[in-house]
Amino acid sequence: MNPTKFPRLAIIGGGPAGLMAAEAACAAGVAVDLYDAKGSVGRKFLLAGKGGLNLTHGEPRAAFVERYGARREDVARWLDTFDADALRGWAAGLGVETFVGSSGRVFPRDLKAAPLLRGWLRRLRESGVTFHMNHRWLGWQAHSALHFATPQGQQAVSADAVVLALGGASWPQLGSDGAWVTPLQQAGIDIAPLQPANCGFEINWSEHLSSRFAGAPLKPVVAHWVDGRGVSHSRQGEFVLSEYGIEGSLIYAIGAGLREQIAAQGEATVLLDIVPGYTRAVLAERLAAPRGKHSIGDWLRRRAGLDHAKCALAFELIEKATLADPQALAARLKSLPLRLRAPRPVAEAISTAGGVRLEVLDEQLMLRDRPGVFCAGEMLDWEAPTGGYLLTASLASGLLAGRGAASWLQR
Repeated sequence: MNPTKFPRLAIIGGGPAGLMAAEAACAAGVAVDLYDAKGSVGRKFLLAGKGGLNLTHGEPRAAFVERYGARREDVARWLDTFDADALRGWAAGLGVETFVGSSGRVFPRDLKAAPLLRGWLRRLRESGVTFHMNHRWLGWQAHSALHFATPQGQQAVSADAVVLALGGASWPQLGSDGAWVTPLQQAGIDIAPLQPANCGFEINWSEHLSSRFAGAPLKPVVAHWVDGRGVSHSRQGEFVLSEYGIEGSLIYAIGAGLREQIAAQGEATVLLDIVPGYTRAVLAERLAAPRGKHSIGDWLRRRAGLDHAKCALAFELIEKATLADPQALAARLKSLPLRLRAPRPVAEAISTAGGVRLEVLDEQLMLRDRPGVFCAGEMLDWEAPTGGYLLTASLASGLLAGRGAASWLQR
């Protein structure tokens, strides 16, 4: 143990999970040193602020927990400690009022991340947290010393306990590059492969579609798909056409199942209803009316309510013979097949799936085979769609790990 008066906790990673772990441990009377590879903390947090900083979501608890998919039961336990309401109360304690938008998403009233982060860091410094920037963690040396690369050269640091909050592998330019996987695997820690989450998917578009309609939104639409277990699903929402394929909120929400299907079968198929406002029978009747001198594109806009982007997608995927048959055309518009070849690279993704398997951690998020080492945040093996779910669970896991480390040290 460290011979100083207070036990010292090293937290590695200055994202939301690491900062929350620091706050929790400080509140419990533990001296905290926080290390980060970059020159400042909270970089990805600030990036999220460019979209208004979606802090959490206001939907009921049961629906909220379902967003975490296969890890819902584990994350629900984290949320017992720090849920959406607690997050809003925590923000208010930093002088940041929040509101629930029309979609149920919760934002700061000023739609900015910087004031919240500044207030948080000020409170952490006043609580005694010591920040060490430009310290890239390389793993462990002899006698469990932490090994860092710094501008002054490599350094070994001793700590009485450690919280690893090193992020995933998305947006590596902001610091979360997944480099921690190798030293953890060398230490015998079981890691699920890192994969892109909340990402776009690749489709072989024609040059015409990719060059002229990249960035065009498709809304509303209903997606129908089958997951890797053979279970059918459907979901309404919106997404965006891109040069490489598709991206956006609906795709992010169903992306885990699509990724599993691609891994199992080599591709995933989404059947897309681009006319959800009409039944197939009503749509066929509307399309069967005499077209006169109207072009098929104009006719689809008038009789099916398709905008230019939906028309372009229809022409991309529907054969000429089908376009001329109202019954067949109605059926196809209600079930356009999108064949997804691959998810985009993890570096482009909003977040990461995979990571330290939860089975190797105890209820306080401490590694069972490495006492005194805790893990938190996106480096754990869980995922969630956008909408505030990622940040809420990251903060909750950081709080749990910080409290767990403090309790372990005090025992």
